[in-house]
Amino acid sequence: MLPEDFKKRMKNMLDDYDDFIKAMEKAPVSGIRINEKKPGAKEAVLDKFGELKPVEWCGAGFYADKSVINGKHPYHHAGLFYFQEPSAMTAAEAVRIEPDDKILDLCAAPGGKSTHAGAKLGRGGLLVANDISAKRSAVLAENLERFGINAVVLAEFPERLEDRLGGFFDKIIVDAPCSGEGMFRKEERAAIDWSIAHTESCAVRQSAILRSAAKMLAPGGYIIYSTCTFAPCENEGVISRFLNENPDFELVHMPALDMLTPGAAEYTEDGRKELSECRRVFPHRNGGEGHFAACLHFNGGSPERVKIPENAADAENAGGAVRFYREFEEKYLTVRLDGGFELFGNNLYLCDKRIGSLDRIKVIRPGLHLGEIVTSARGRTRFEPSYALAHYLEMSDIKTVVSYECDGEEIAAYLSGGEIRDDNAPDGWCAVCADGFVLGWGKASGGVVKNKYPKKLREF
Repeated sequence: MLPEDFKKRMKNMLDDYDDFIKAMEKAPVSGIRINEKKPGAKEAVLDKFGELKPVEWCGAGFYADKSVINGKHPYHHAGLFYFQEPSAMTAAEAVRIEPDDKILDLCAAPGGKSTHAGAKLGRGGLLVANDISAKRSAVLAENLERFGINAVVLAEFPERLEDRLGGFFDKIIVDAPCSGEGMFRKEERAAIDWSIAHTESCAVRQSAILRSAAKMLAPGGYIIYSTCTFAPCENEGVISRFLNENPDFELVHMPALDMLTPGAAEYTEDGRKELSECRRVFPHRNGGEGHFAACLHFNGGSPERVKIPENAADAENAGGAVRFYREFEEKYLTVRLDGGFELFGNNLYLCDKRIGSLDRIKVIRPGLHLGEIVTSARGRTRFEPSYALAHYLEMSDIKTVVSYECDGEEIAAYLSGGEIRDDNAPDGWCAVCADGFVLGWGKASGGVVKNKYPKKLREF
C-alpha cells in the first residue's frame, strides 16, 4: 500500500502518473551484472543461461529471473556475476573509470557499486570501500573477495576519513542512505516507515555526506551521487544545495545514461537549468526500480591536501611472513605480487602503499588477504593461501589447477565441503576450477583433493 502523501507528490511530478502507479503494483525486476574483471565470464554466463535481456545503461548488466539463476550456482561461487537491481547499475556507469584510478565508495555495503567499480579498475588502481556499519562492511568485504577485487575495506564515519584522506581520490561514489522510495515494490517496510519528514531528514544527512566526500576529492576529480528514492528534496535538492555551497563544482553530462529521464529544475527552489544533467530511473519508463544519479566535477583550485602518514610496517620483513609467502608463490604461482606487506596476527595482507597508515581507523580489510602463517605442533611454519587470493588470481596465474565441468559431481562435492578423487591431481596446493574459473583452493595428496573451501560458503 503506497502512502497517500507519496502518491499525491508523485502525481504532481509526473504527467504519466497512472502508468507509474500501474508499474508500482507489479512485481519488482531483478538482474545480474557480469564480472568484467574475469576474462570469458560474459560468454560463459550467456552460454549457460541462454540469451538474457541486456540492461541498456550497463554493458555487463542483464535482467535475470532468480528462480533460474541463483546464488547456489557454481558461476556465482566463482564470482562471475553479482545480483544487482538494474537501476543500481547506473552509478558506476556515470563516469569513465580509468584502470589506475583511486576510488572511494563512501557508503558501500553490501557491495554492488564497489564490485562494479572495482571490476573496471586495473591492478594499478586503488579501491577503498567504506560503510559505517562493521557488520555490513564484513559482508561488503566478502562480496569484494568473491569478485576477485583487492580493496581496502573500512567501517568509519565519513567525517573521520576527511582528516586522513583529504584531497586523495580521483573518483568518489556516494550512494547515499535515503528514504528508499524506489524500493517500495521490493521492501514493504520502506513504504510503512515512509513520511515527508523522513525524506527531509534524509536530505540533511545526505548533504553532510556529500560535503565530506568533496573534501576527499583530488582536483579534477568526480563525485557520483546516487539514491534509490524519487524524492526531489533528496535528489535535485541535495545537488542544488551542494552547488550553491561549492562553486568550484559543476554538474557534467553522463553519456552512458542518455536514455534515462533528465532531472528537473522545477523540483528545486532556485531552478538550476543544469539539473537536467542528472538522471532518474522510473519503473514505468526504464524497467528498473526508482533511482537517481548525478556526476559532479571538481574544476577548481587545489584543496588542502592532507599528508598521508606512512605505514611504519617493515614491508619486506612483516615478522618473516613474507618469506613463507614468497616460497609458496615461487612454487605454485606464475606471477609475483609486489606492494606493501602487512601482518595482522597471523594473517598476511598485500597493501597499497599509497593509502599509508590506517592507524585509529576502523579497518575490516587493509588490502588483499594473501593467507595465513601457520605453525604446527612440531614447530614447522608454513603459508596457507586464502580464498581471497584464489579469486584475485586467474587460472593462468596458478601453476597447479584441477578443473571440472560446473555441473559435474566433482564441483558439487567441492562446494558442499567434500573431497574430490582425482588420480591426475598433482600433490600439493591446487586451484579448484569450474569450467576454468577459480572457485578456491584444494590440497592434493595421493589422488585425493582435500577441501579448502571456506566452511561458511559451502552449500550443504
